[in-house]
Amino acid sequence: MAPSIDQAFIKQFEREVHESYQRMGSKLRVTVRTKGNVKGSSTTFQKVGKGVATTKARHGMVPVMSISHESIECTLADYYAGDWVDKLDELKVNIDERQITANAGAYALGRKTDELIIEALSAADTAALDGTTGLTSTKVLTALELLGANDVPDDGQRYAIVGWKQWTELLGLKEFASADYVGPEELPWRGTQAKRWLGTLWMPHSGLPLSGTVRTGFWYHKTAVGHASGADVQSDVTWHGDRAAHFVNNMMSQGACLIEKAGVVTLPCLET
Repeated sequence: MAPSIDQAFIKQFEREVHESYQRMGSKLRVTVRTKGNVKGSSTTFQKVGKGVATTKARHGMVPVMSISHESIECTLADYYAGDWVDKLDELKVNIDERQITANAGAYALGRKTDELIIEALSAADTAALDGTTGLTSTKVLTALELLGANDVPDDGQRYAIVGWKQWTELLGLKEFASADYVGPEELPWRGTQAKRWLGTLWMPHSGLPLSGTVRTGFWYHKTAVGHASGADVQSDVTWHGDRAAHFVNNMMSQGACLIEKAGVVTLPCLET
């Protein structure tokens, strides 16, 4: 066996973990503001207030808007997902065993990424809606009114994440699932992962908070939440002769924070 075989194994494993994380790891990272290559234990996202346009007298000074600026701190933490890969298992089922372990680590870190983003969304804690009903058309329209009242831009960067129970309730709404309302191109039956409706990309997610019988979803704008990464998903593979196995350690340094509370509407729904 060539002396460099372990290095080939390590390089291929690292590539597979990275690809798995990018492909299936996190559903929500692309839906929020992101900042990479952060140096240090925290970073900041800038929150800018609203400007007001006014008139001026002829030859007078142009009025200054004096837009407010606020720095929102985002603290990063280190996360790990490791496991053992036995040498003899590699010989017997090399490809499958390596890929399964790579996927398991990448998916675990991906779920943690989404968990951080959901925790940041939960900090918005909008109290305008209650969880006494499921996800009805009335609740959806009320949430839409709240977004409009808060001047949340309707620019194609709105996202809504709901539980799977709420997703099936949406499928029961003709406004959501009928071609007469949304056209054949936007029918949700083509796939269960996402659908665009009301200028928003709606997605089911299994990791949303459940308190008793109330599941909380979120309708938000991309700029309302920030996600920072100091070290993207990495893998370290170390040989342990006393165990005759490689220890595969997948790790990352990430954090998330709420930037603009007004850009998030919570969707508490009864789930029984």
